[in-house]
Amino acid sequence: MTGPDPRQAGGRLGDPQETDDERDIEVSLRPRRFAEFVGQRAVKEQLEIFVAAARKRGETLDHVLLAGPPGLGKTTLAGIIAAELQVHVHTTSGPALERKVDVAGLLTNLEQGDVLFVDEIHRLNAAIEEVLYPAMEDYEIDIMIGEGPAARSIRMAVPPFTLIGATTRTGLLTTPLRDRFGVWQRLDYYDEDELAAIVRRSARILGTRVDDESAGEIARRARGTPRVANRLLRRVRDYAEVRHDGAVTRPICLAALELFQVDEEGLDKLDRDVLLTICQKFDGGPVGLDTLAVALGEEADTLMDVYEPYLIMRGFLKRTPRGRVLTQSGYRHCGIEPPEGPARLFG
Repeated sequence: MTGPDPRQAGGRLGDPQETDDERDIEVSLRPRRFAEFVGQRAVKEQLEIFVAAARKRGETLDHVLLAGPPGLGKTTLAGIIAAELQVHVHTTSGPALERKVDVAGLLTNLEQGDVLFVDEIHRLNAAIEEVLYPAMEDYEIDIMIGEGPAARSIRMAVPPFTLIGATTRTGLLTTPLRDRFGVWQRLDYYDEDELAAIVRRSARILGTRVDDESAGEIARRARGTPRVANRLLRRVRDYAEVRHDGAVTRPICLAALELFQVDEEGLDKLDRDVLLTICQKFDGGPVGLDTLAVALGEEADTLMDVYEPYLIMRGFLKRTPRGRVLTQSGYRHCGIEPPEGPARLFG
């Protein structure tokens, strides 16, 4: 069975536009213990110490904030922490918590020591945060009984629990919420050796033969992100099974990546469209984010959170007070010689 062609589906290999089967496969590739987790050495070592200390003292682990770009393992680490603590993990997201009663229901159904994982925690509304403050500090929540003049507030105890929040935009967290986390960890992009190890591990789980050169090639184009590496691996596996005998060798891997339009820098067609639009329609910039979003037919937040971080990290694009500007490397990646002269400053 072949995977979806990103050119036909209008998506990209790193997008979360997946079927239920795809999501099930992705979940099956996640490590279950710290010993299986590859990369983020400092983060992993610190979390191992905090978890071991909490278990040794028989205490509830302090609340944990995990920050960093999408796909680096925040959800996976939350599951590992719960598994190492031998407690249940309850998963939700910031946008899903709209009413105070939603939070109250979640918290009162927890057992002692359980982990409550809130993805995109920066998107919680103010009313929900107000419910969480006493819950995080004193393990109590305030509930309103009745309506109008007869309404009254009662305080209800909840079992001690660990809140693990994940965010891609730490700056959007309010200070009162951020200060209630005892453990802060930021996840960084992975290096090629770590990603190659992740590809080899995932290939073993999927029952796919992948040689070291192919694992390295996928790692180089995975944008420093395990989620992208695993999706590239699955698409290369599809290509190898349909066009060849199922084994992934370097020539087969290169042919598959070329078909899926993922270049040697890990950029796909949509990434290159960003660079080409700035180059061709806006003379290399500066161009405002909202204007660029309209030109590409994308949401401004999607451009800022999904496209720009990697383009900036690779040195193809830079943010300036006046807008987005192509660097010399960005021009050259588009196959265009950068303009000369003092009028344009490059990073």
